[in-house]
Amino acid sequence: MQPDVARETFLAQLRQSVEQNTFVKLTLGNPAEKNSDCHNLFVRPVTLKAGPHLCLVWRHATKDITKNYPPAEALAQIAGLIGTSFMDAHLFTQGHSHELRCVQGRRDRLIVRPPEQTAPVSAGGHDRAKTHLIAPSSPWLRALDLTNEQGQPKAEMSAKYRQIQKYAELLRHLLAEANLWPVDQAVPPTLRVVDMGCGKGYLTFTVAALLGNASTVAGIELRPELAAKSNETAKAHGFSGLHFAAGTILDAPLEAPDLVIALHACDTATDDALARGIAAEAKLLVVAPCCQKELRPQLNAPEVLIDALRHGIFQERQAEFLTDALRAELLEWAGYRTKVFEFISTEHTAKNLMIAAIKSHPAGDPARAERIRALARFYGIRHQQLAKHLGFDLAGS
Repeated sequence: MQPDVARETFLAQLRQSVEQNTFVKLTLGNPAEKNSDCHNLFVRPVTLKAGPHLCLVWRHATKDITKNYPPAEALAQIAGLIGTSFMDAHLFTQGHSHELRCVQGRRDRLIVRPPEQTAPVSAGGHDRAKTHLIAPSSPWLRALDLTNEQGQPKAEMSAKYRQIQKYAELLRHLLAEANLWPVDQAVPPTLRVVDMGCGKGYLTFTVAALLGNASTVAGIELRPELAAKSNETAKAHGFSGLHFAAGTILDAPLEAPDLVIALHACDTATDDALARGIAAEAKLLVVAPCCQKELRPQLNAPEVLIDALRHGIFQERQAEFLTDALRAELLEWAGYRTKVFEFISTEHTAKNLMIAAIKSHPAGDPARAERIRALARFYGIRHQQLAKHLGFDLAGS
């Protein structure tokens, strides 16, 4: 499709979903200005005394700005932002999901998918109940505005609800692999957990609910108002082992943690969290990287890739791959057995890569160090934040 056709088709689907009351949510991301303080715009339907409105939430580095608009006014604003302020748009309706990717000077790309199934179906075609590690009736899910009074996921929060359930399953398996919570042990162990850059705390509450009050779970969030609100919710719902503190990843106190988590910490903040966990000798590290910007300016394409990497989108994806590949290899060099896998469906977020690292062997393997340096040399990389934290010389001089 030509850029205007793809974009207009997407906007037509958005308008139709709002008019027909099938709209679930809209997410705009990938800011056109790479140094923009506004990372995302989230849109969901709300019903006010004045009638149906659209709630727009601008996610900034240190704050969220929320405004409600009548549908026509909101749609006009959104139309002016797609392809100008934000280059990626994800529309979720009750029938489909629509993903639009805009590239300046090139053809836009529109992808339409059926909605992700929320429950498995048996071979005989009958629905069967799924056993959740996090009970859908949990009052804290309601307090975080994820479920309704009947314990059912709200339509606009269904993707986040699925993310929580998937995260609990993944974390349970990883804790077993790290021998922190053996499979045959029903009662959760007593662990120390730190969640770096926890935001509104959805997944921090998930960890605390999974492990119970015998464990200590600390959520570190830069915005004091979010930390204070999360503490109120934790206290109100009996999470005696869960607390939130305002601070940065580099300054957060770490008291012999068993598990260090950093989900969607932007750019080199992921490296900061990994380095803190390694220095504290955490047995398990779990990160979901986001906004890998550090290496792209350094990319010096080898001759065989020069033609391919003249395209900006390939440069971006190659930088993302290289950033996380170096992180995984540096973790192995630092003494961790590393797994890299898809966290959740791209229908919820394009930032769906997860890196899990389990402390398993002595650090400093010289053969692996040489392979890491060879990979960096191949792309002309001289500096990388995790390598700097670990005192690892990528040049090998």
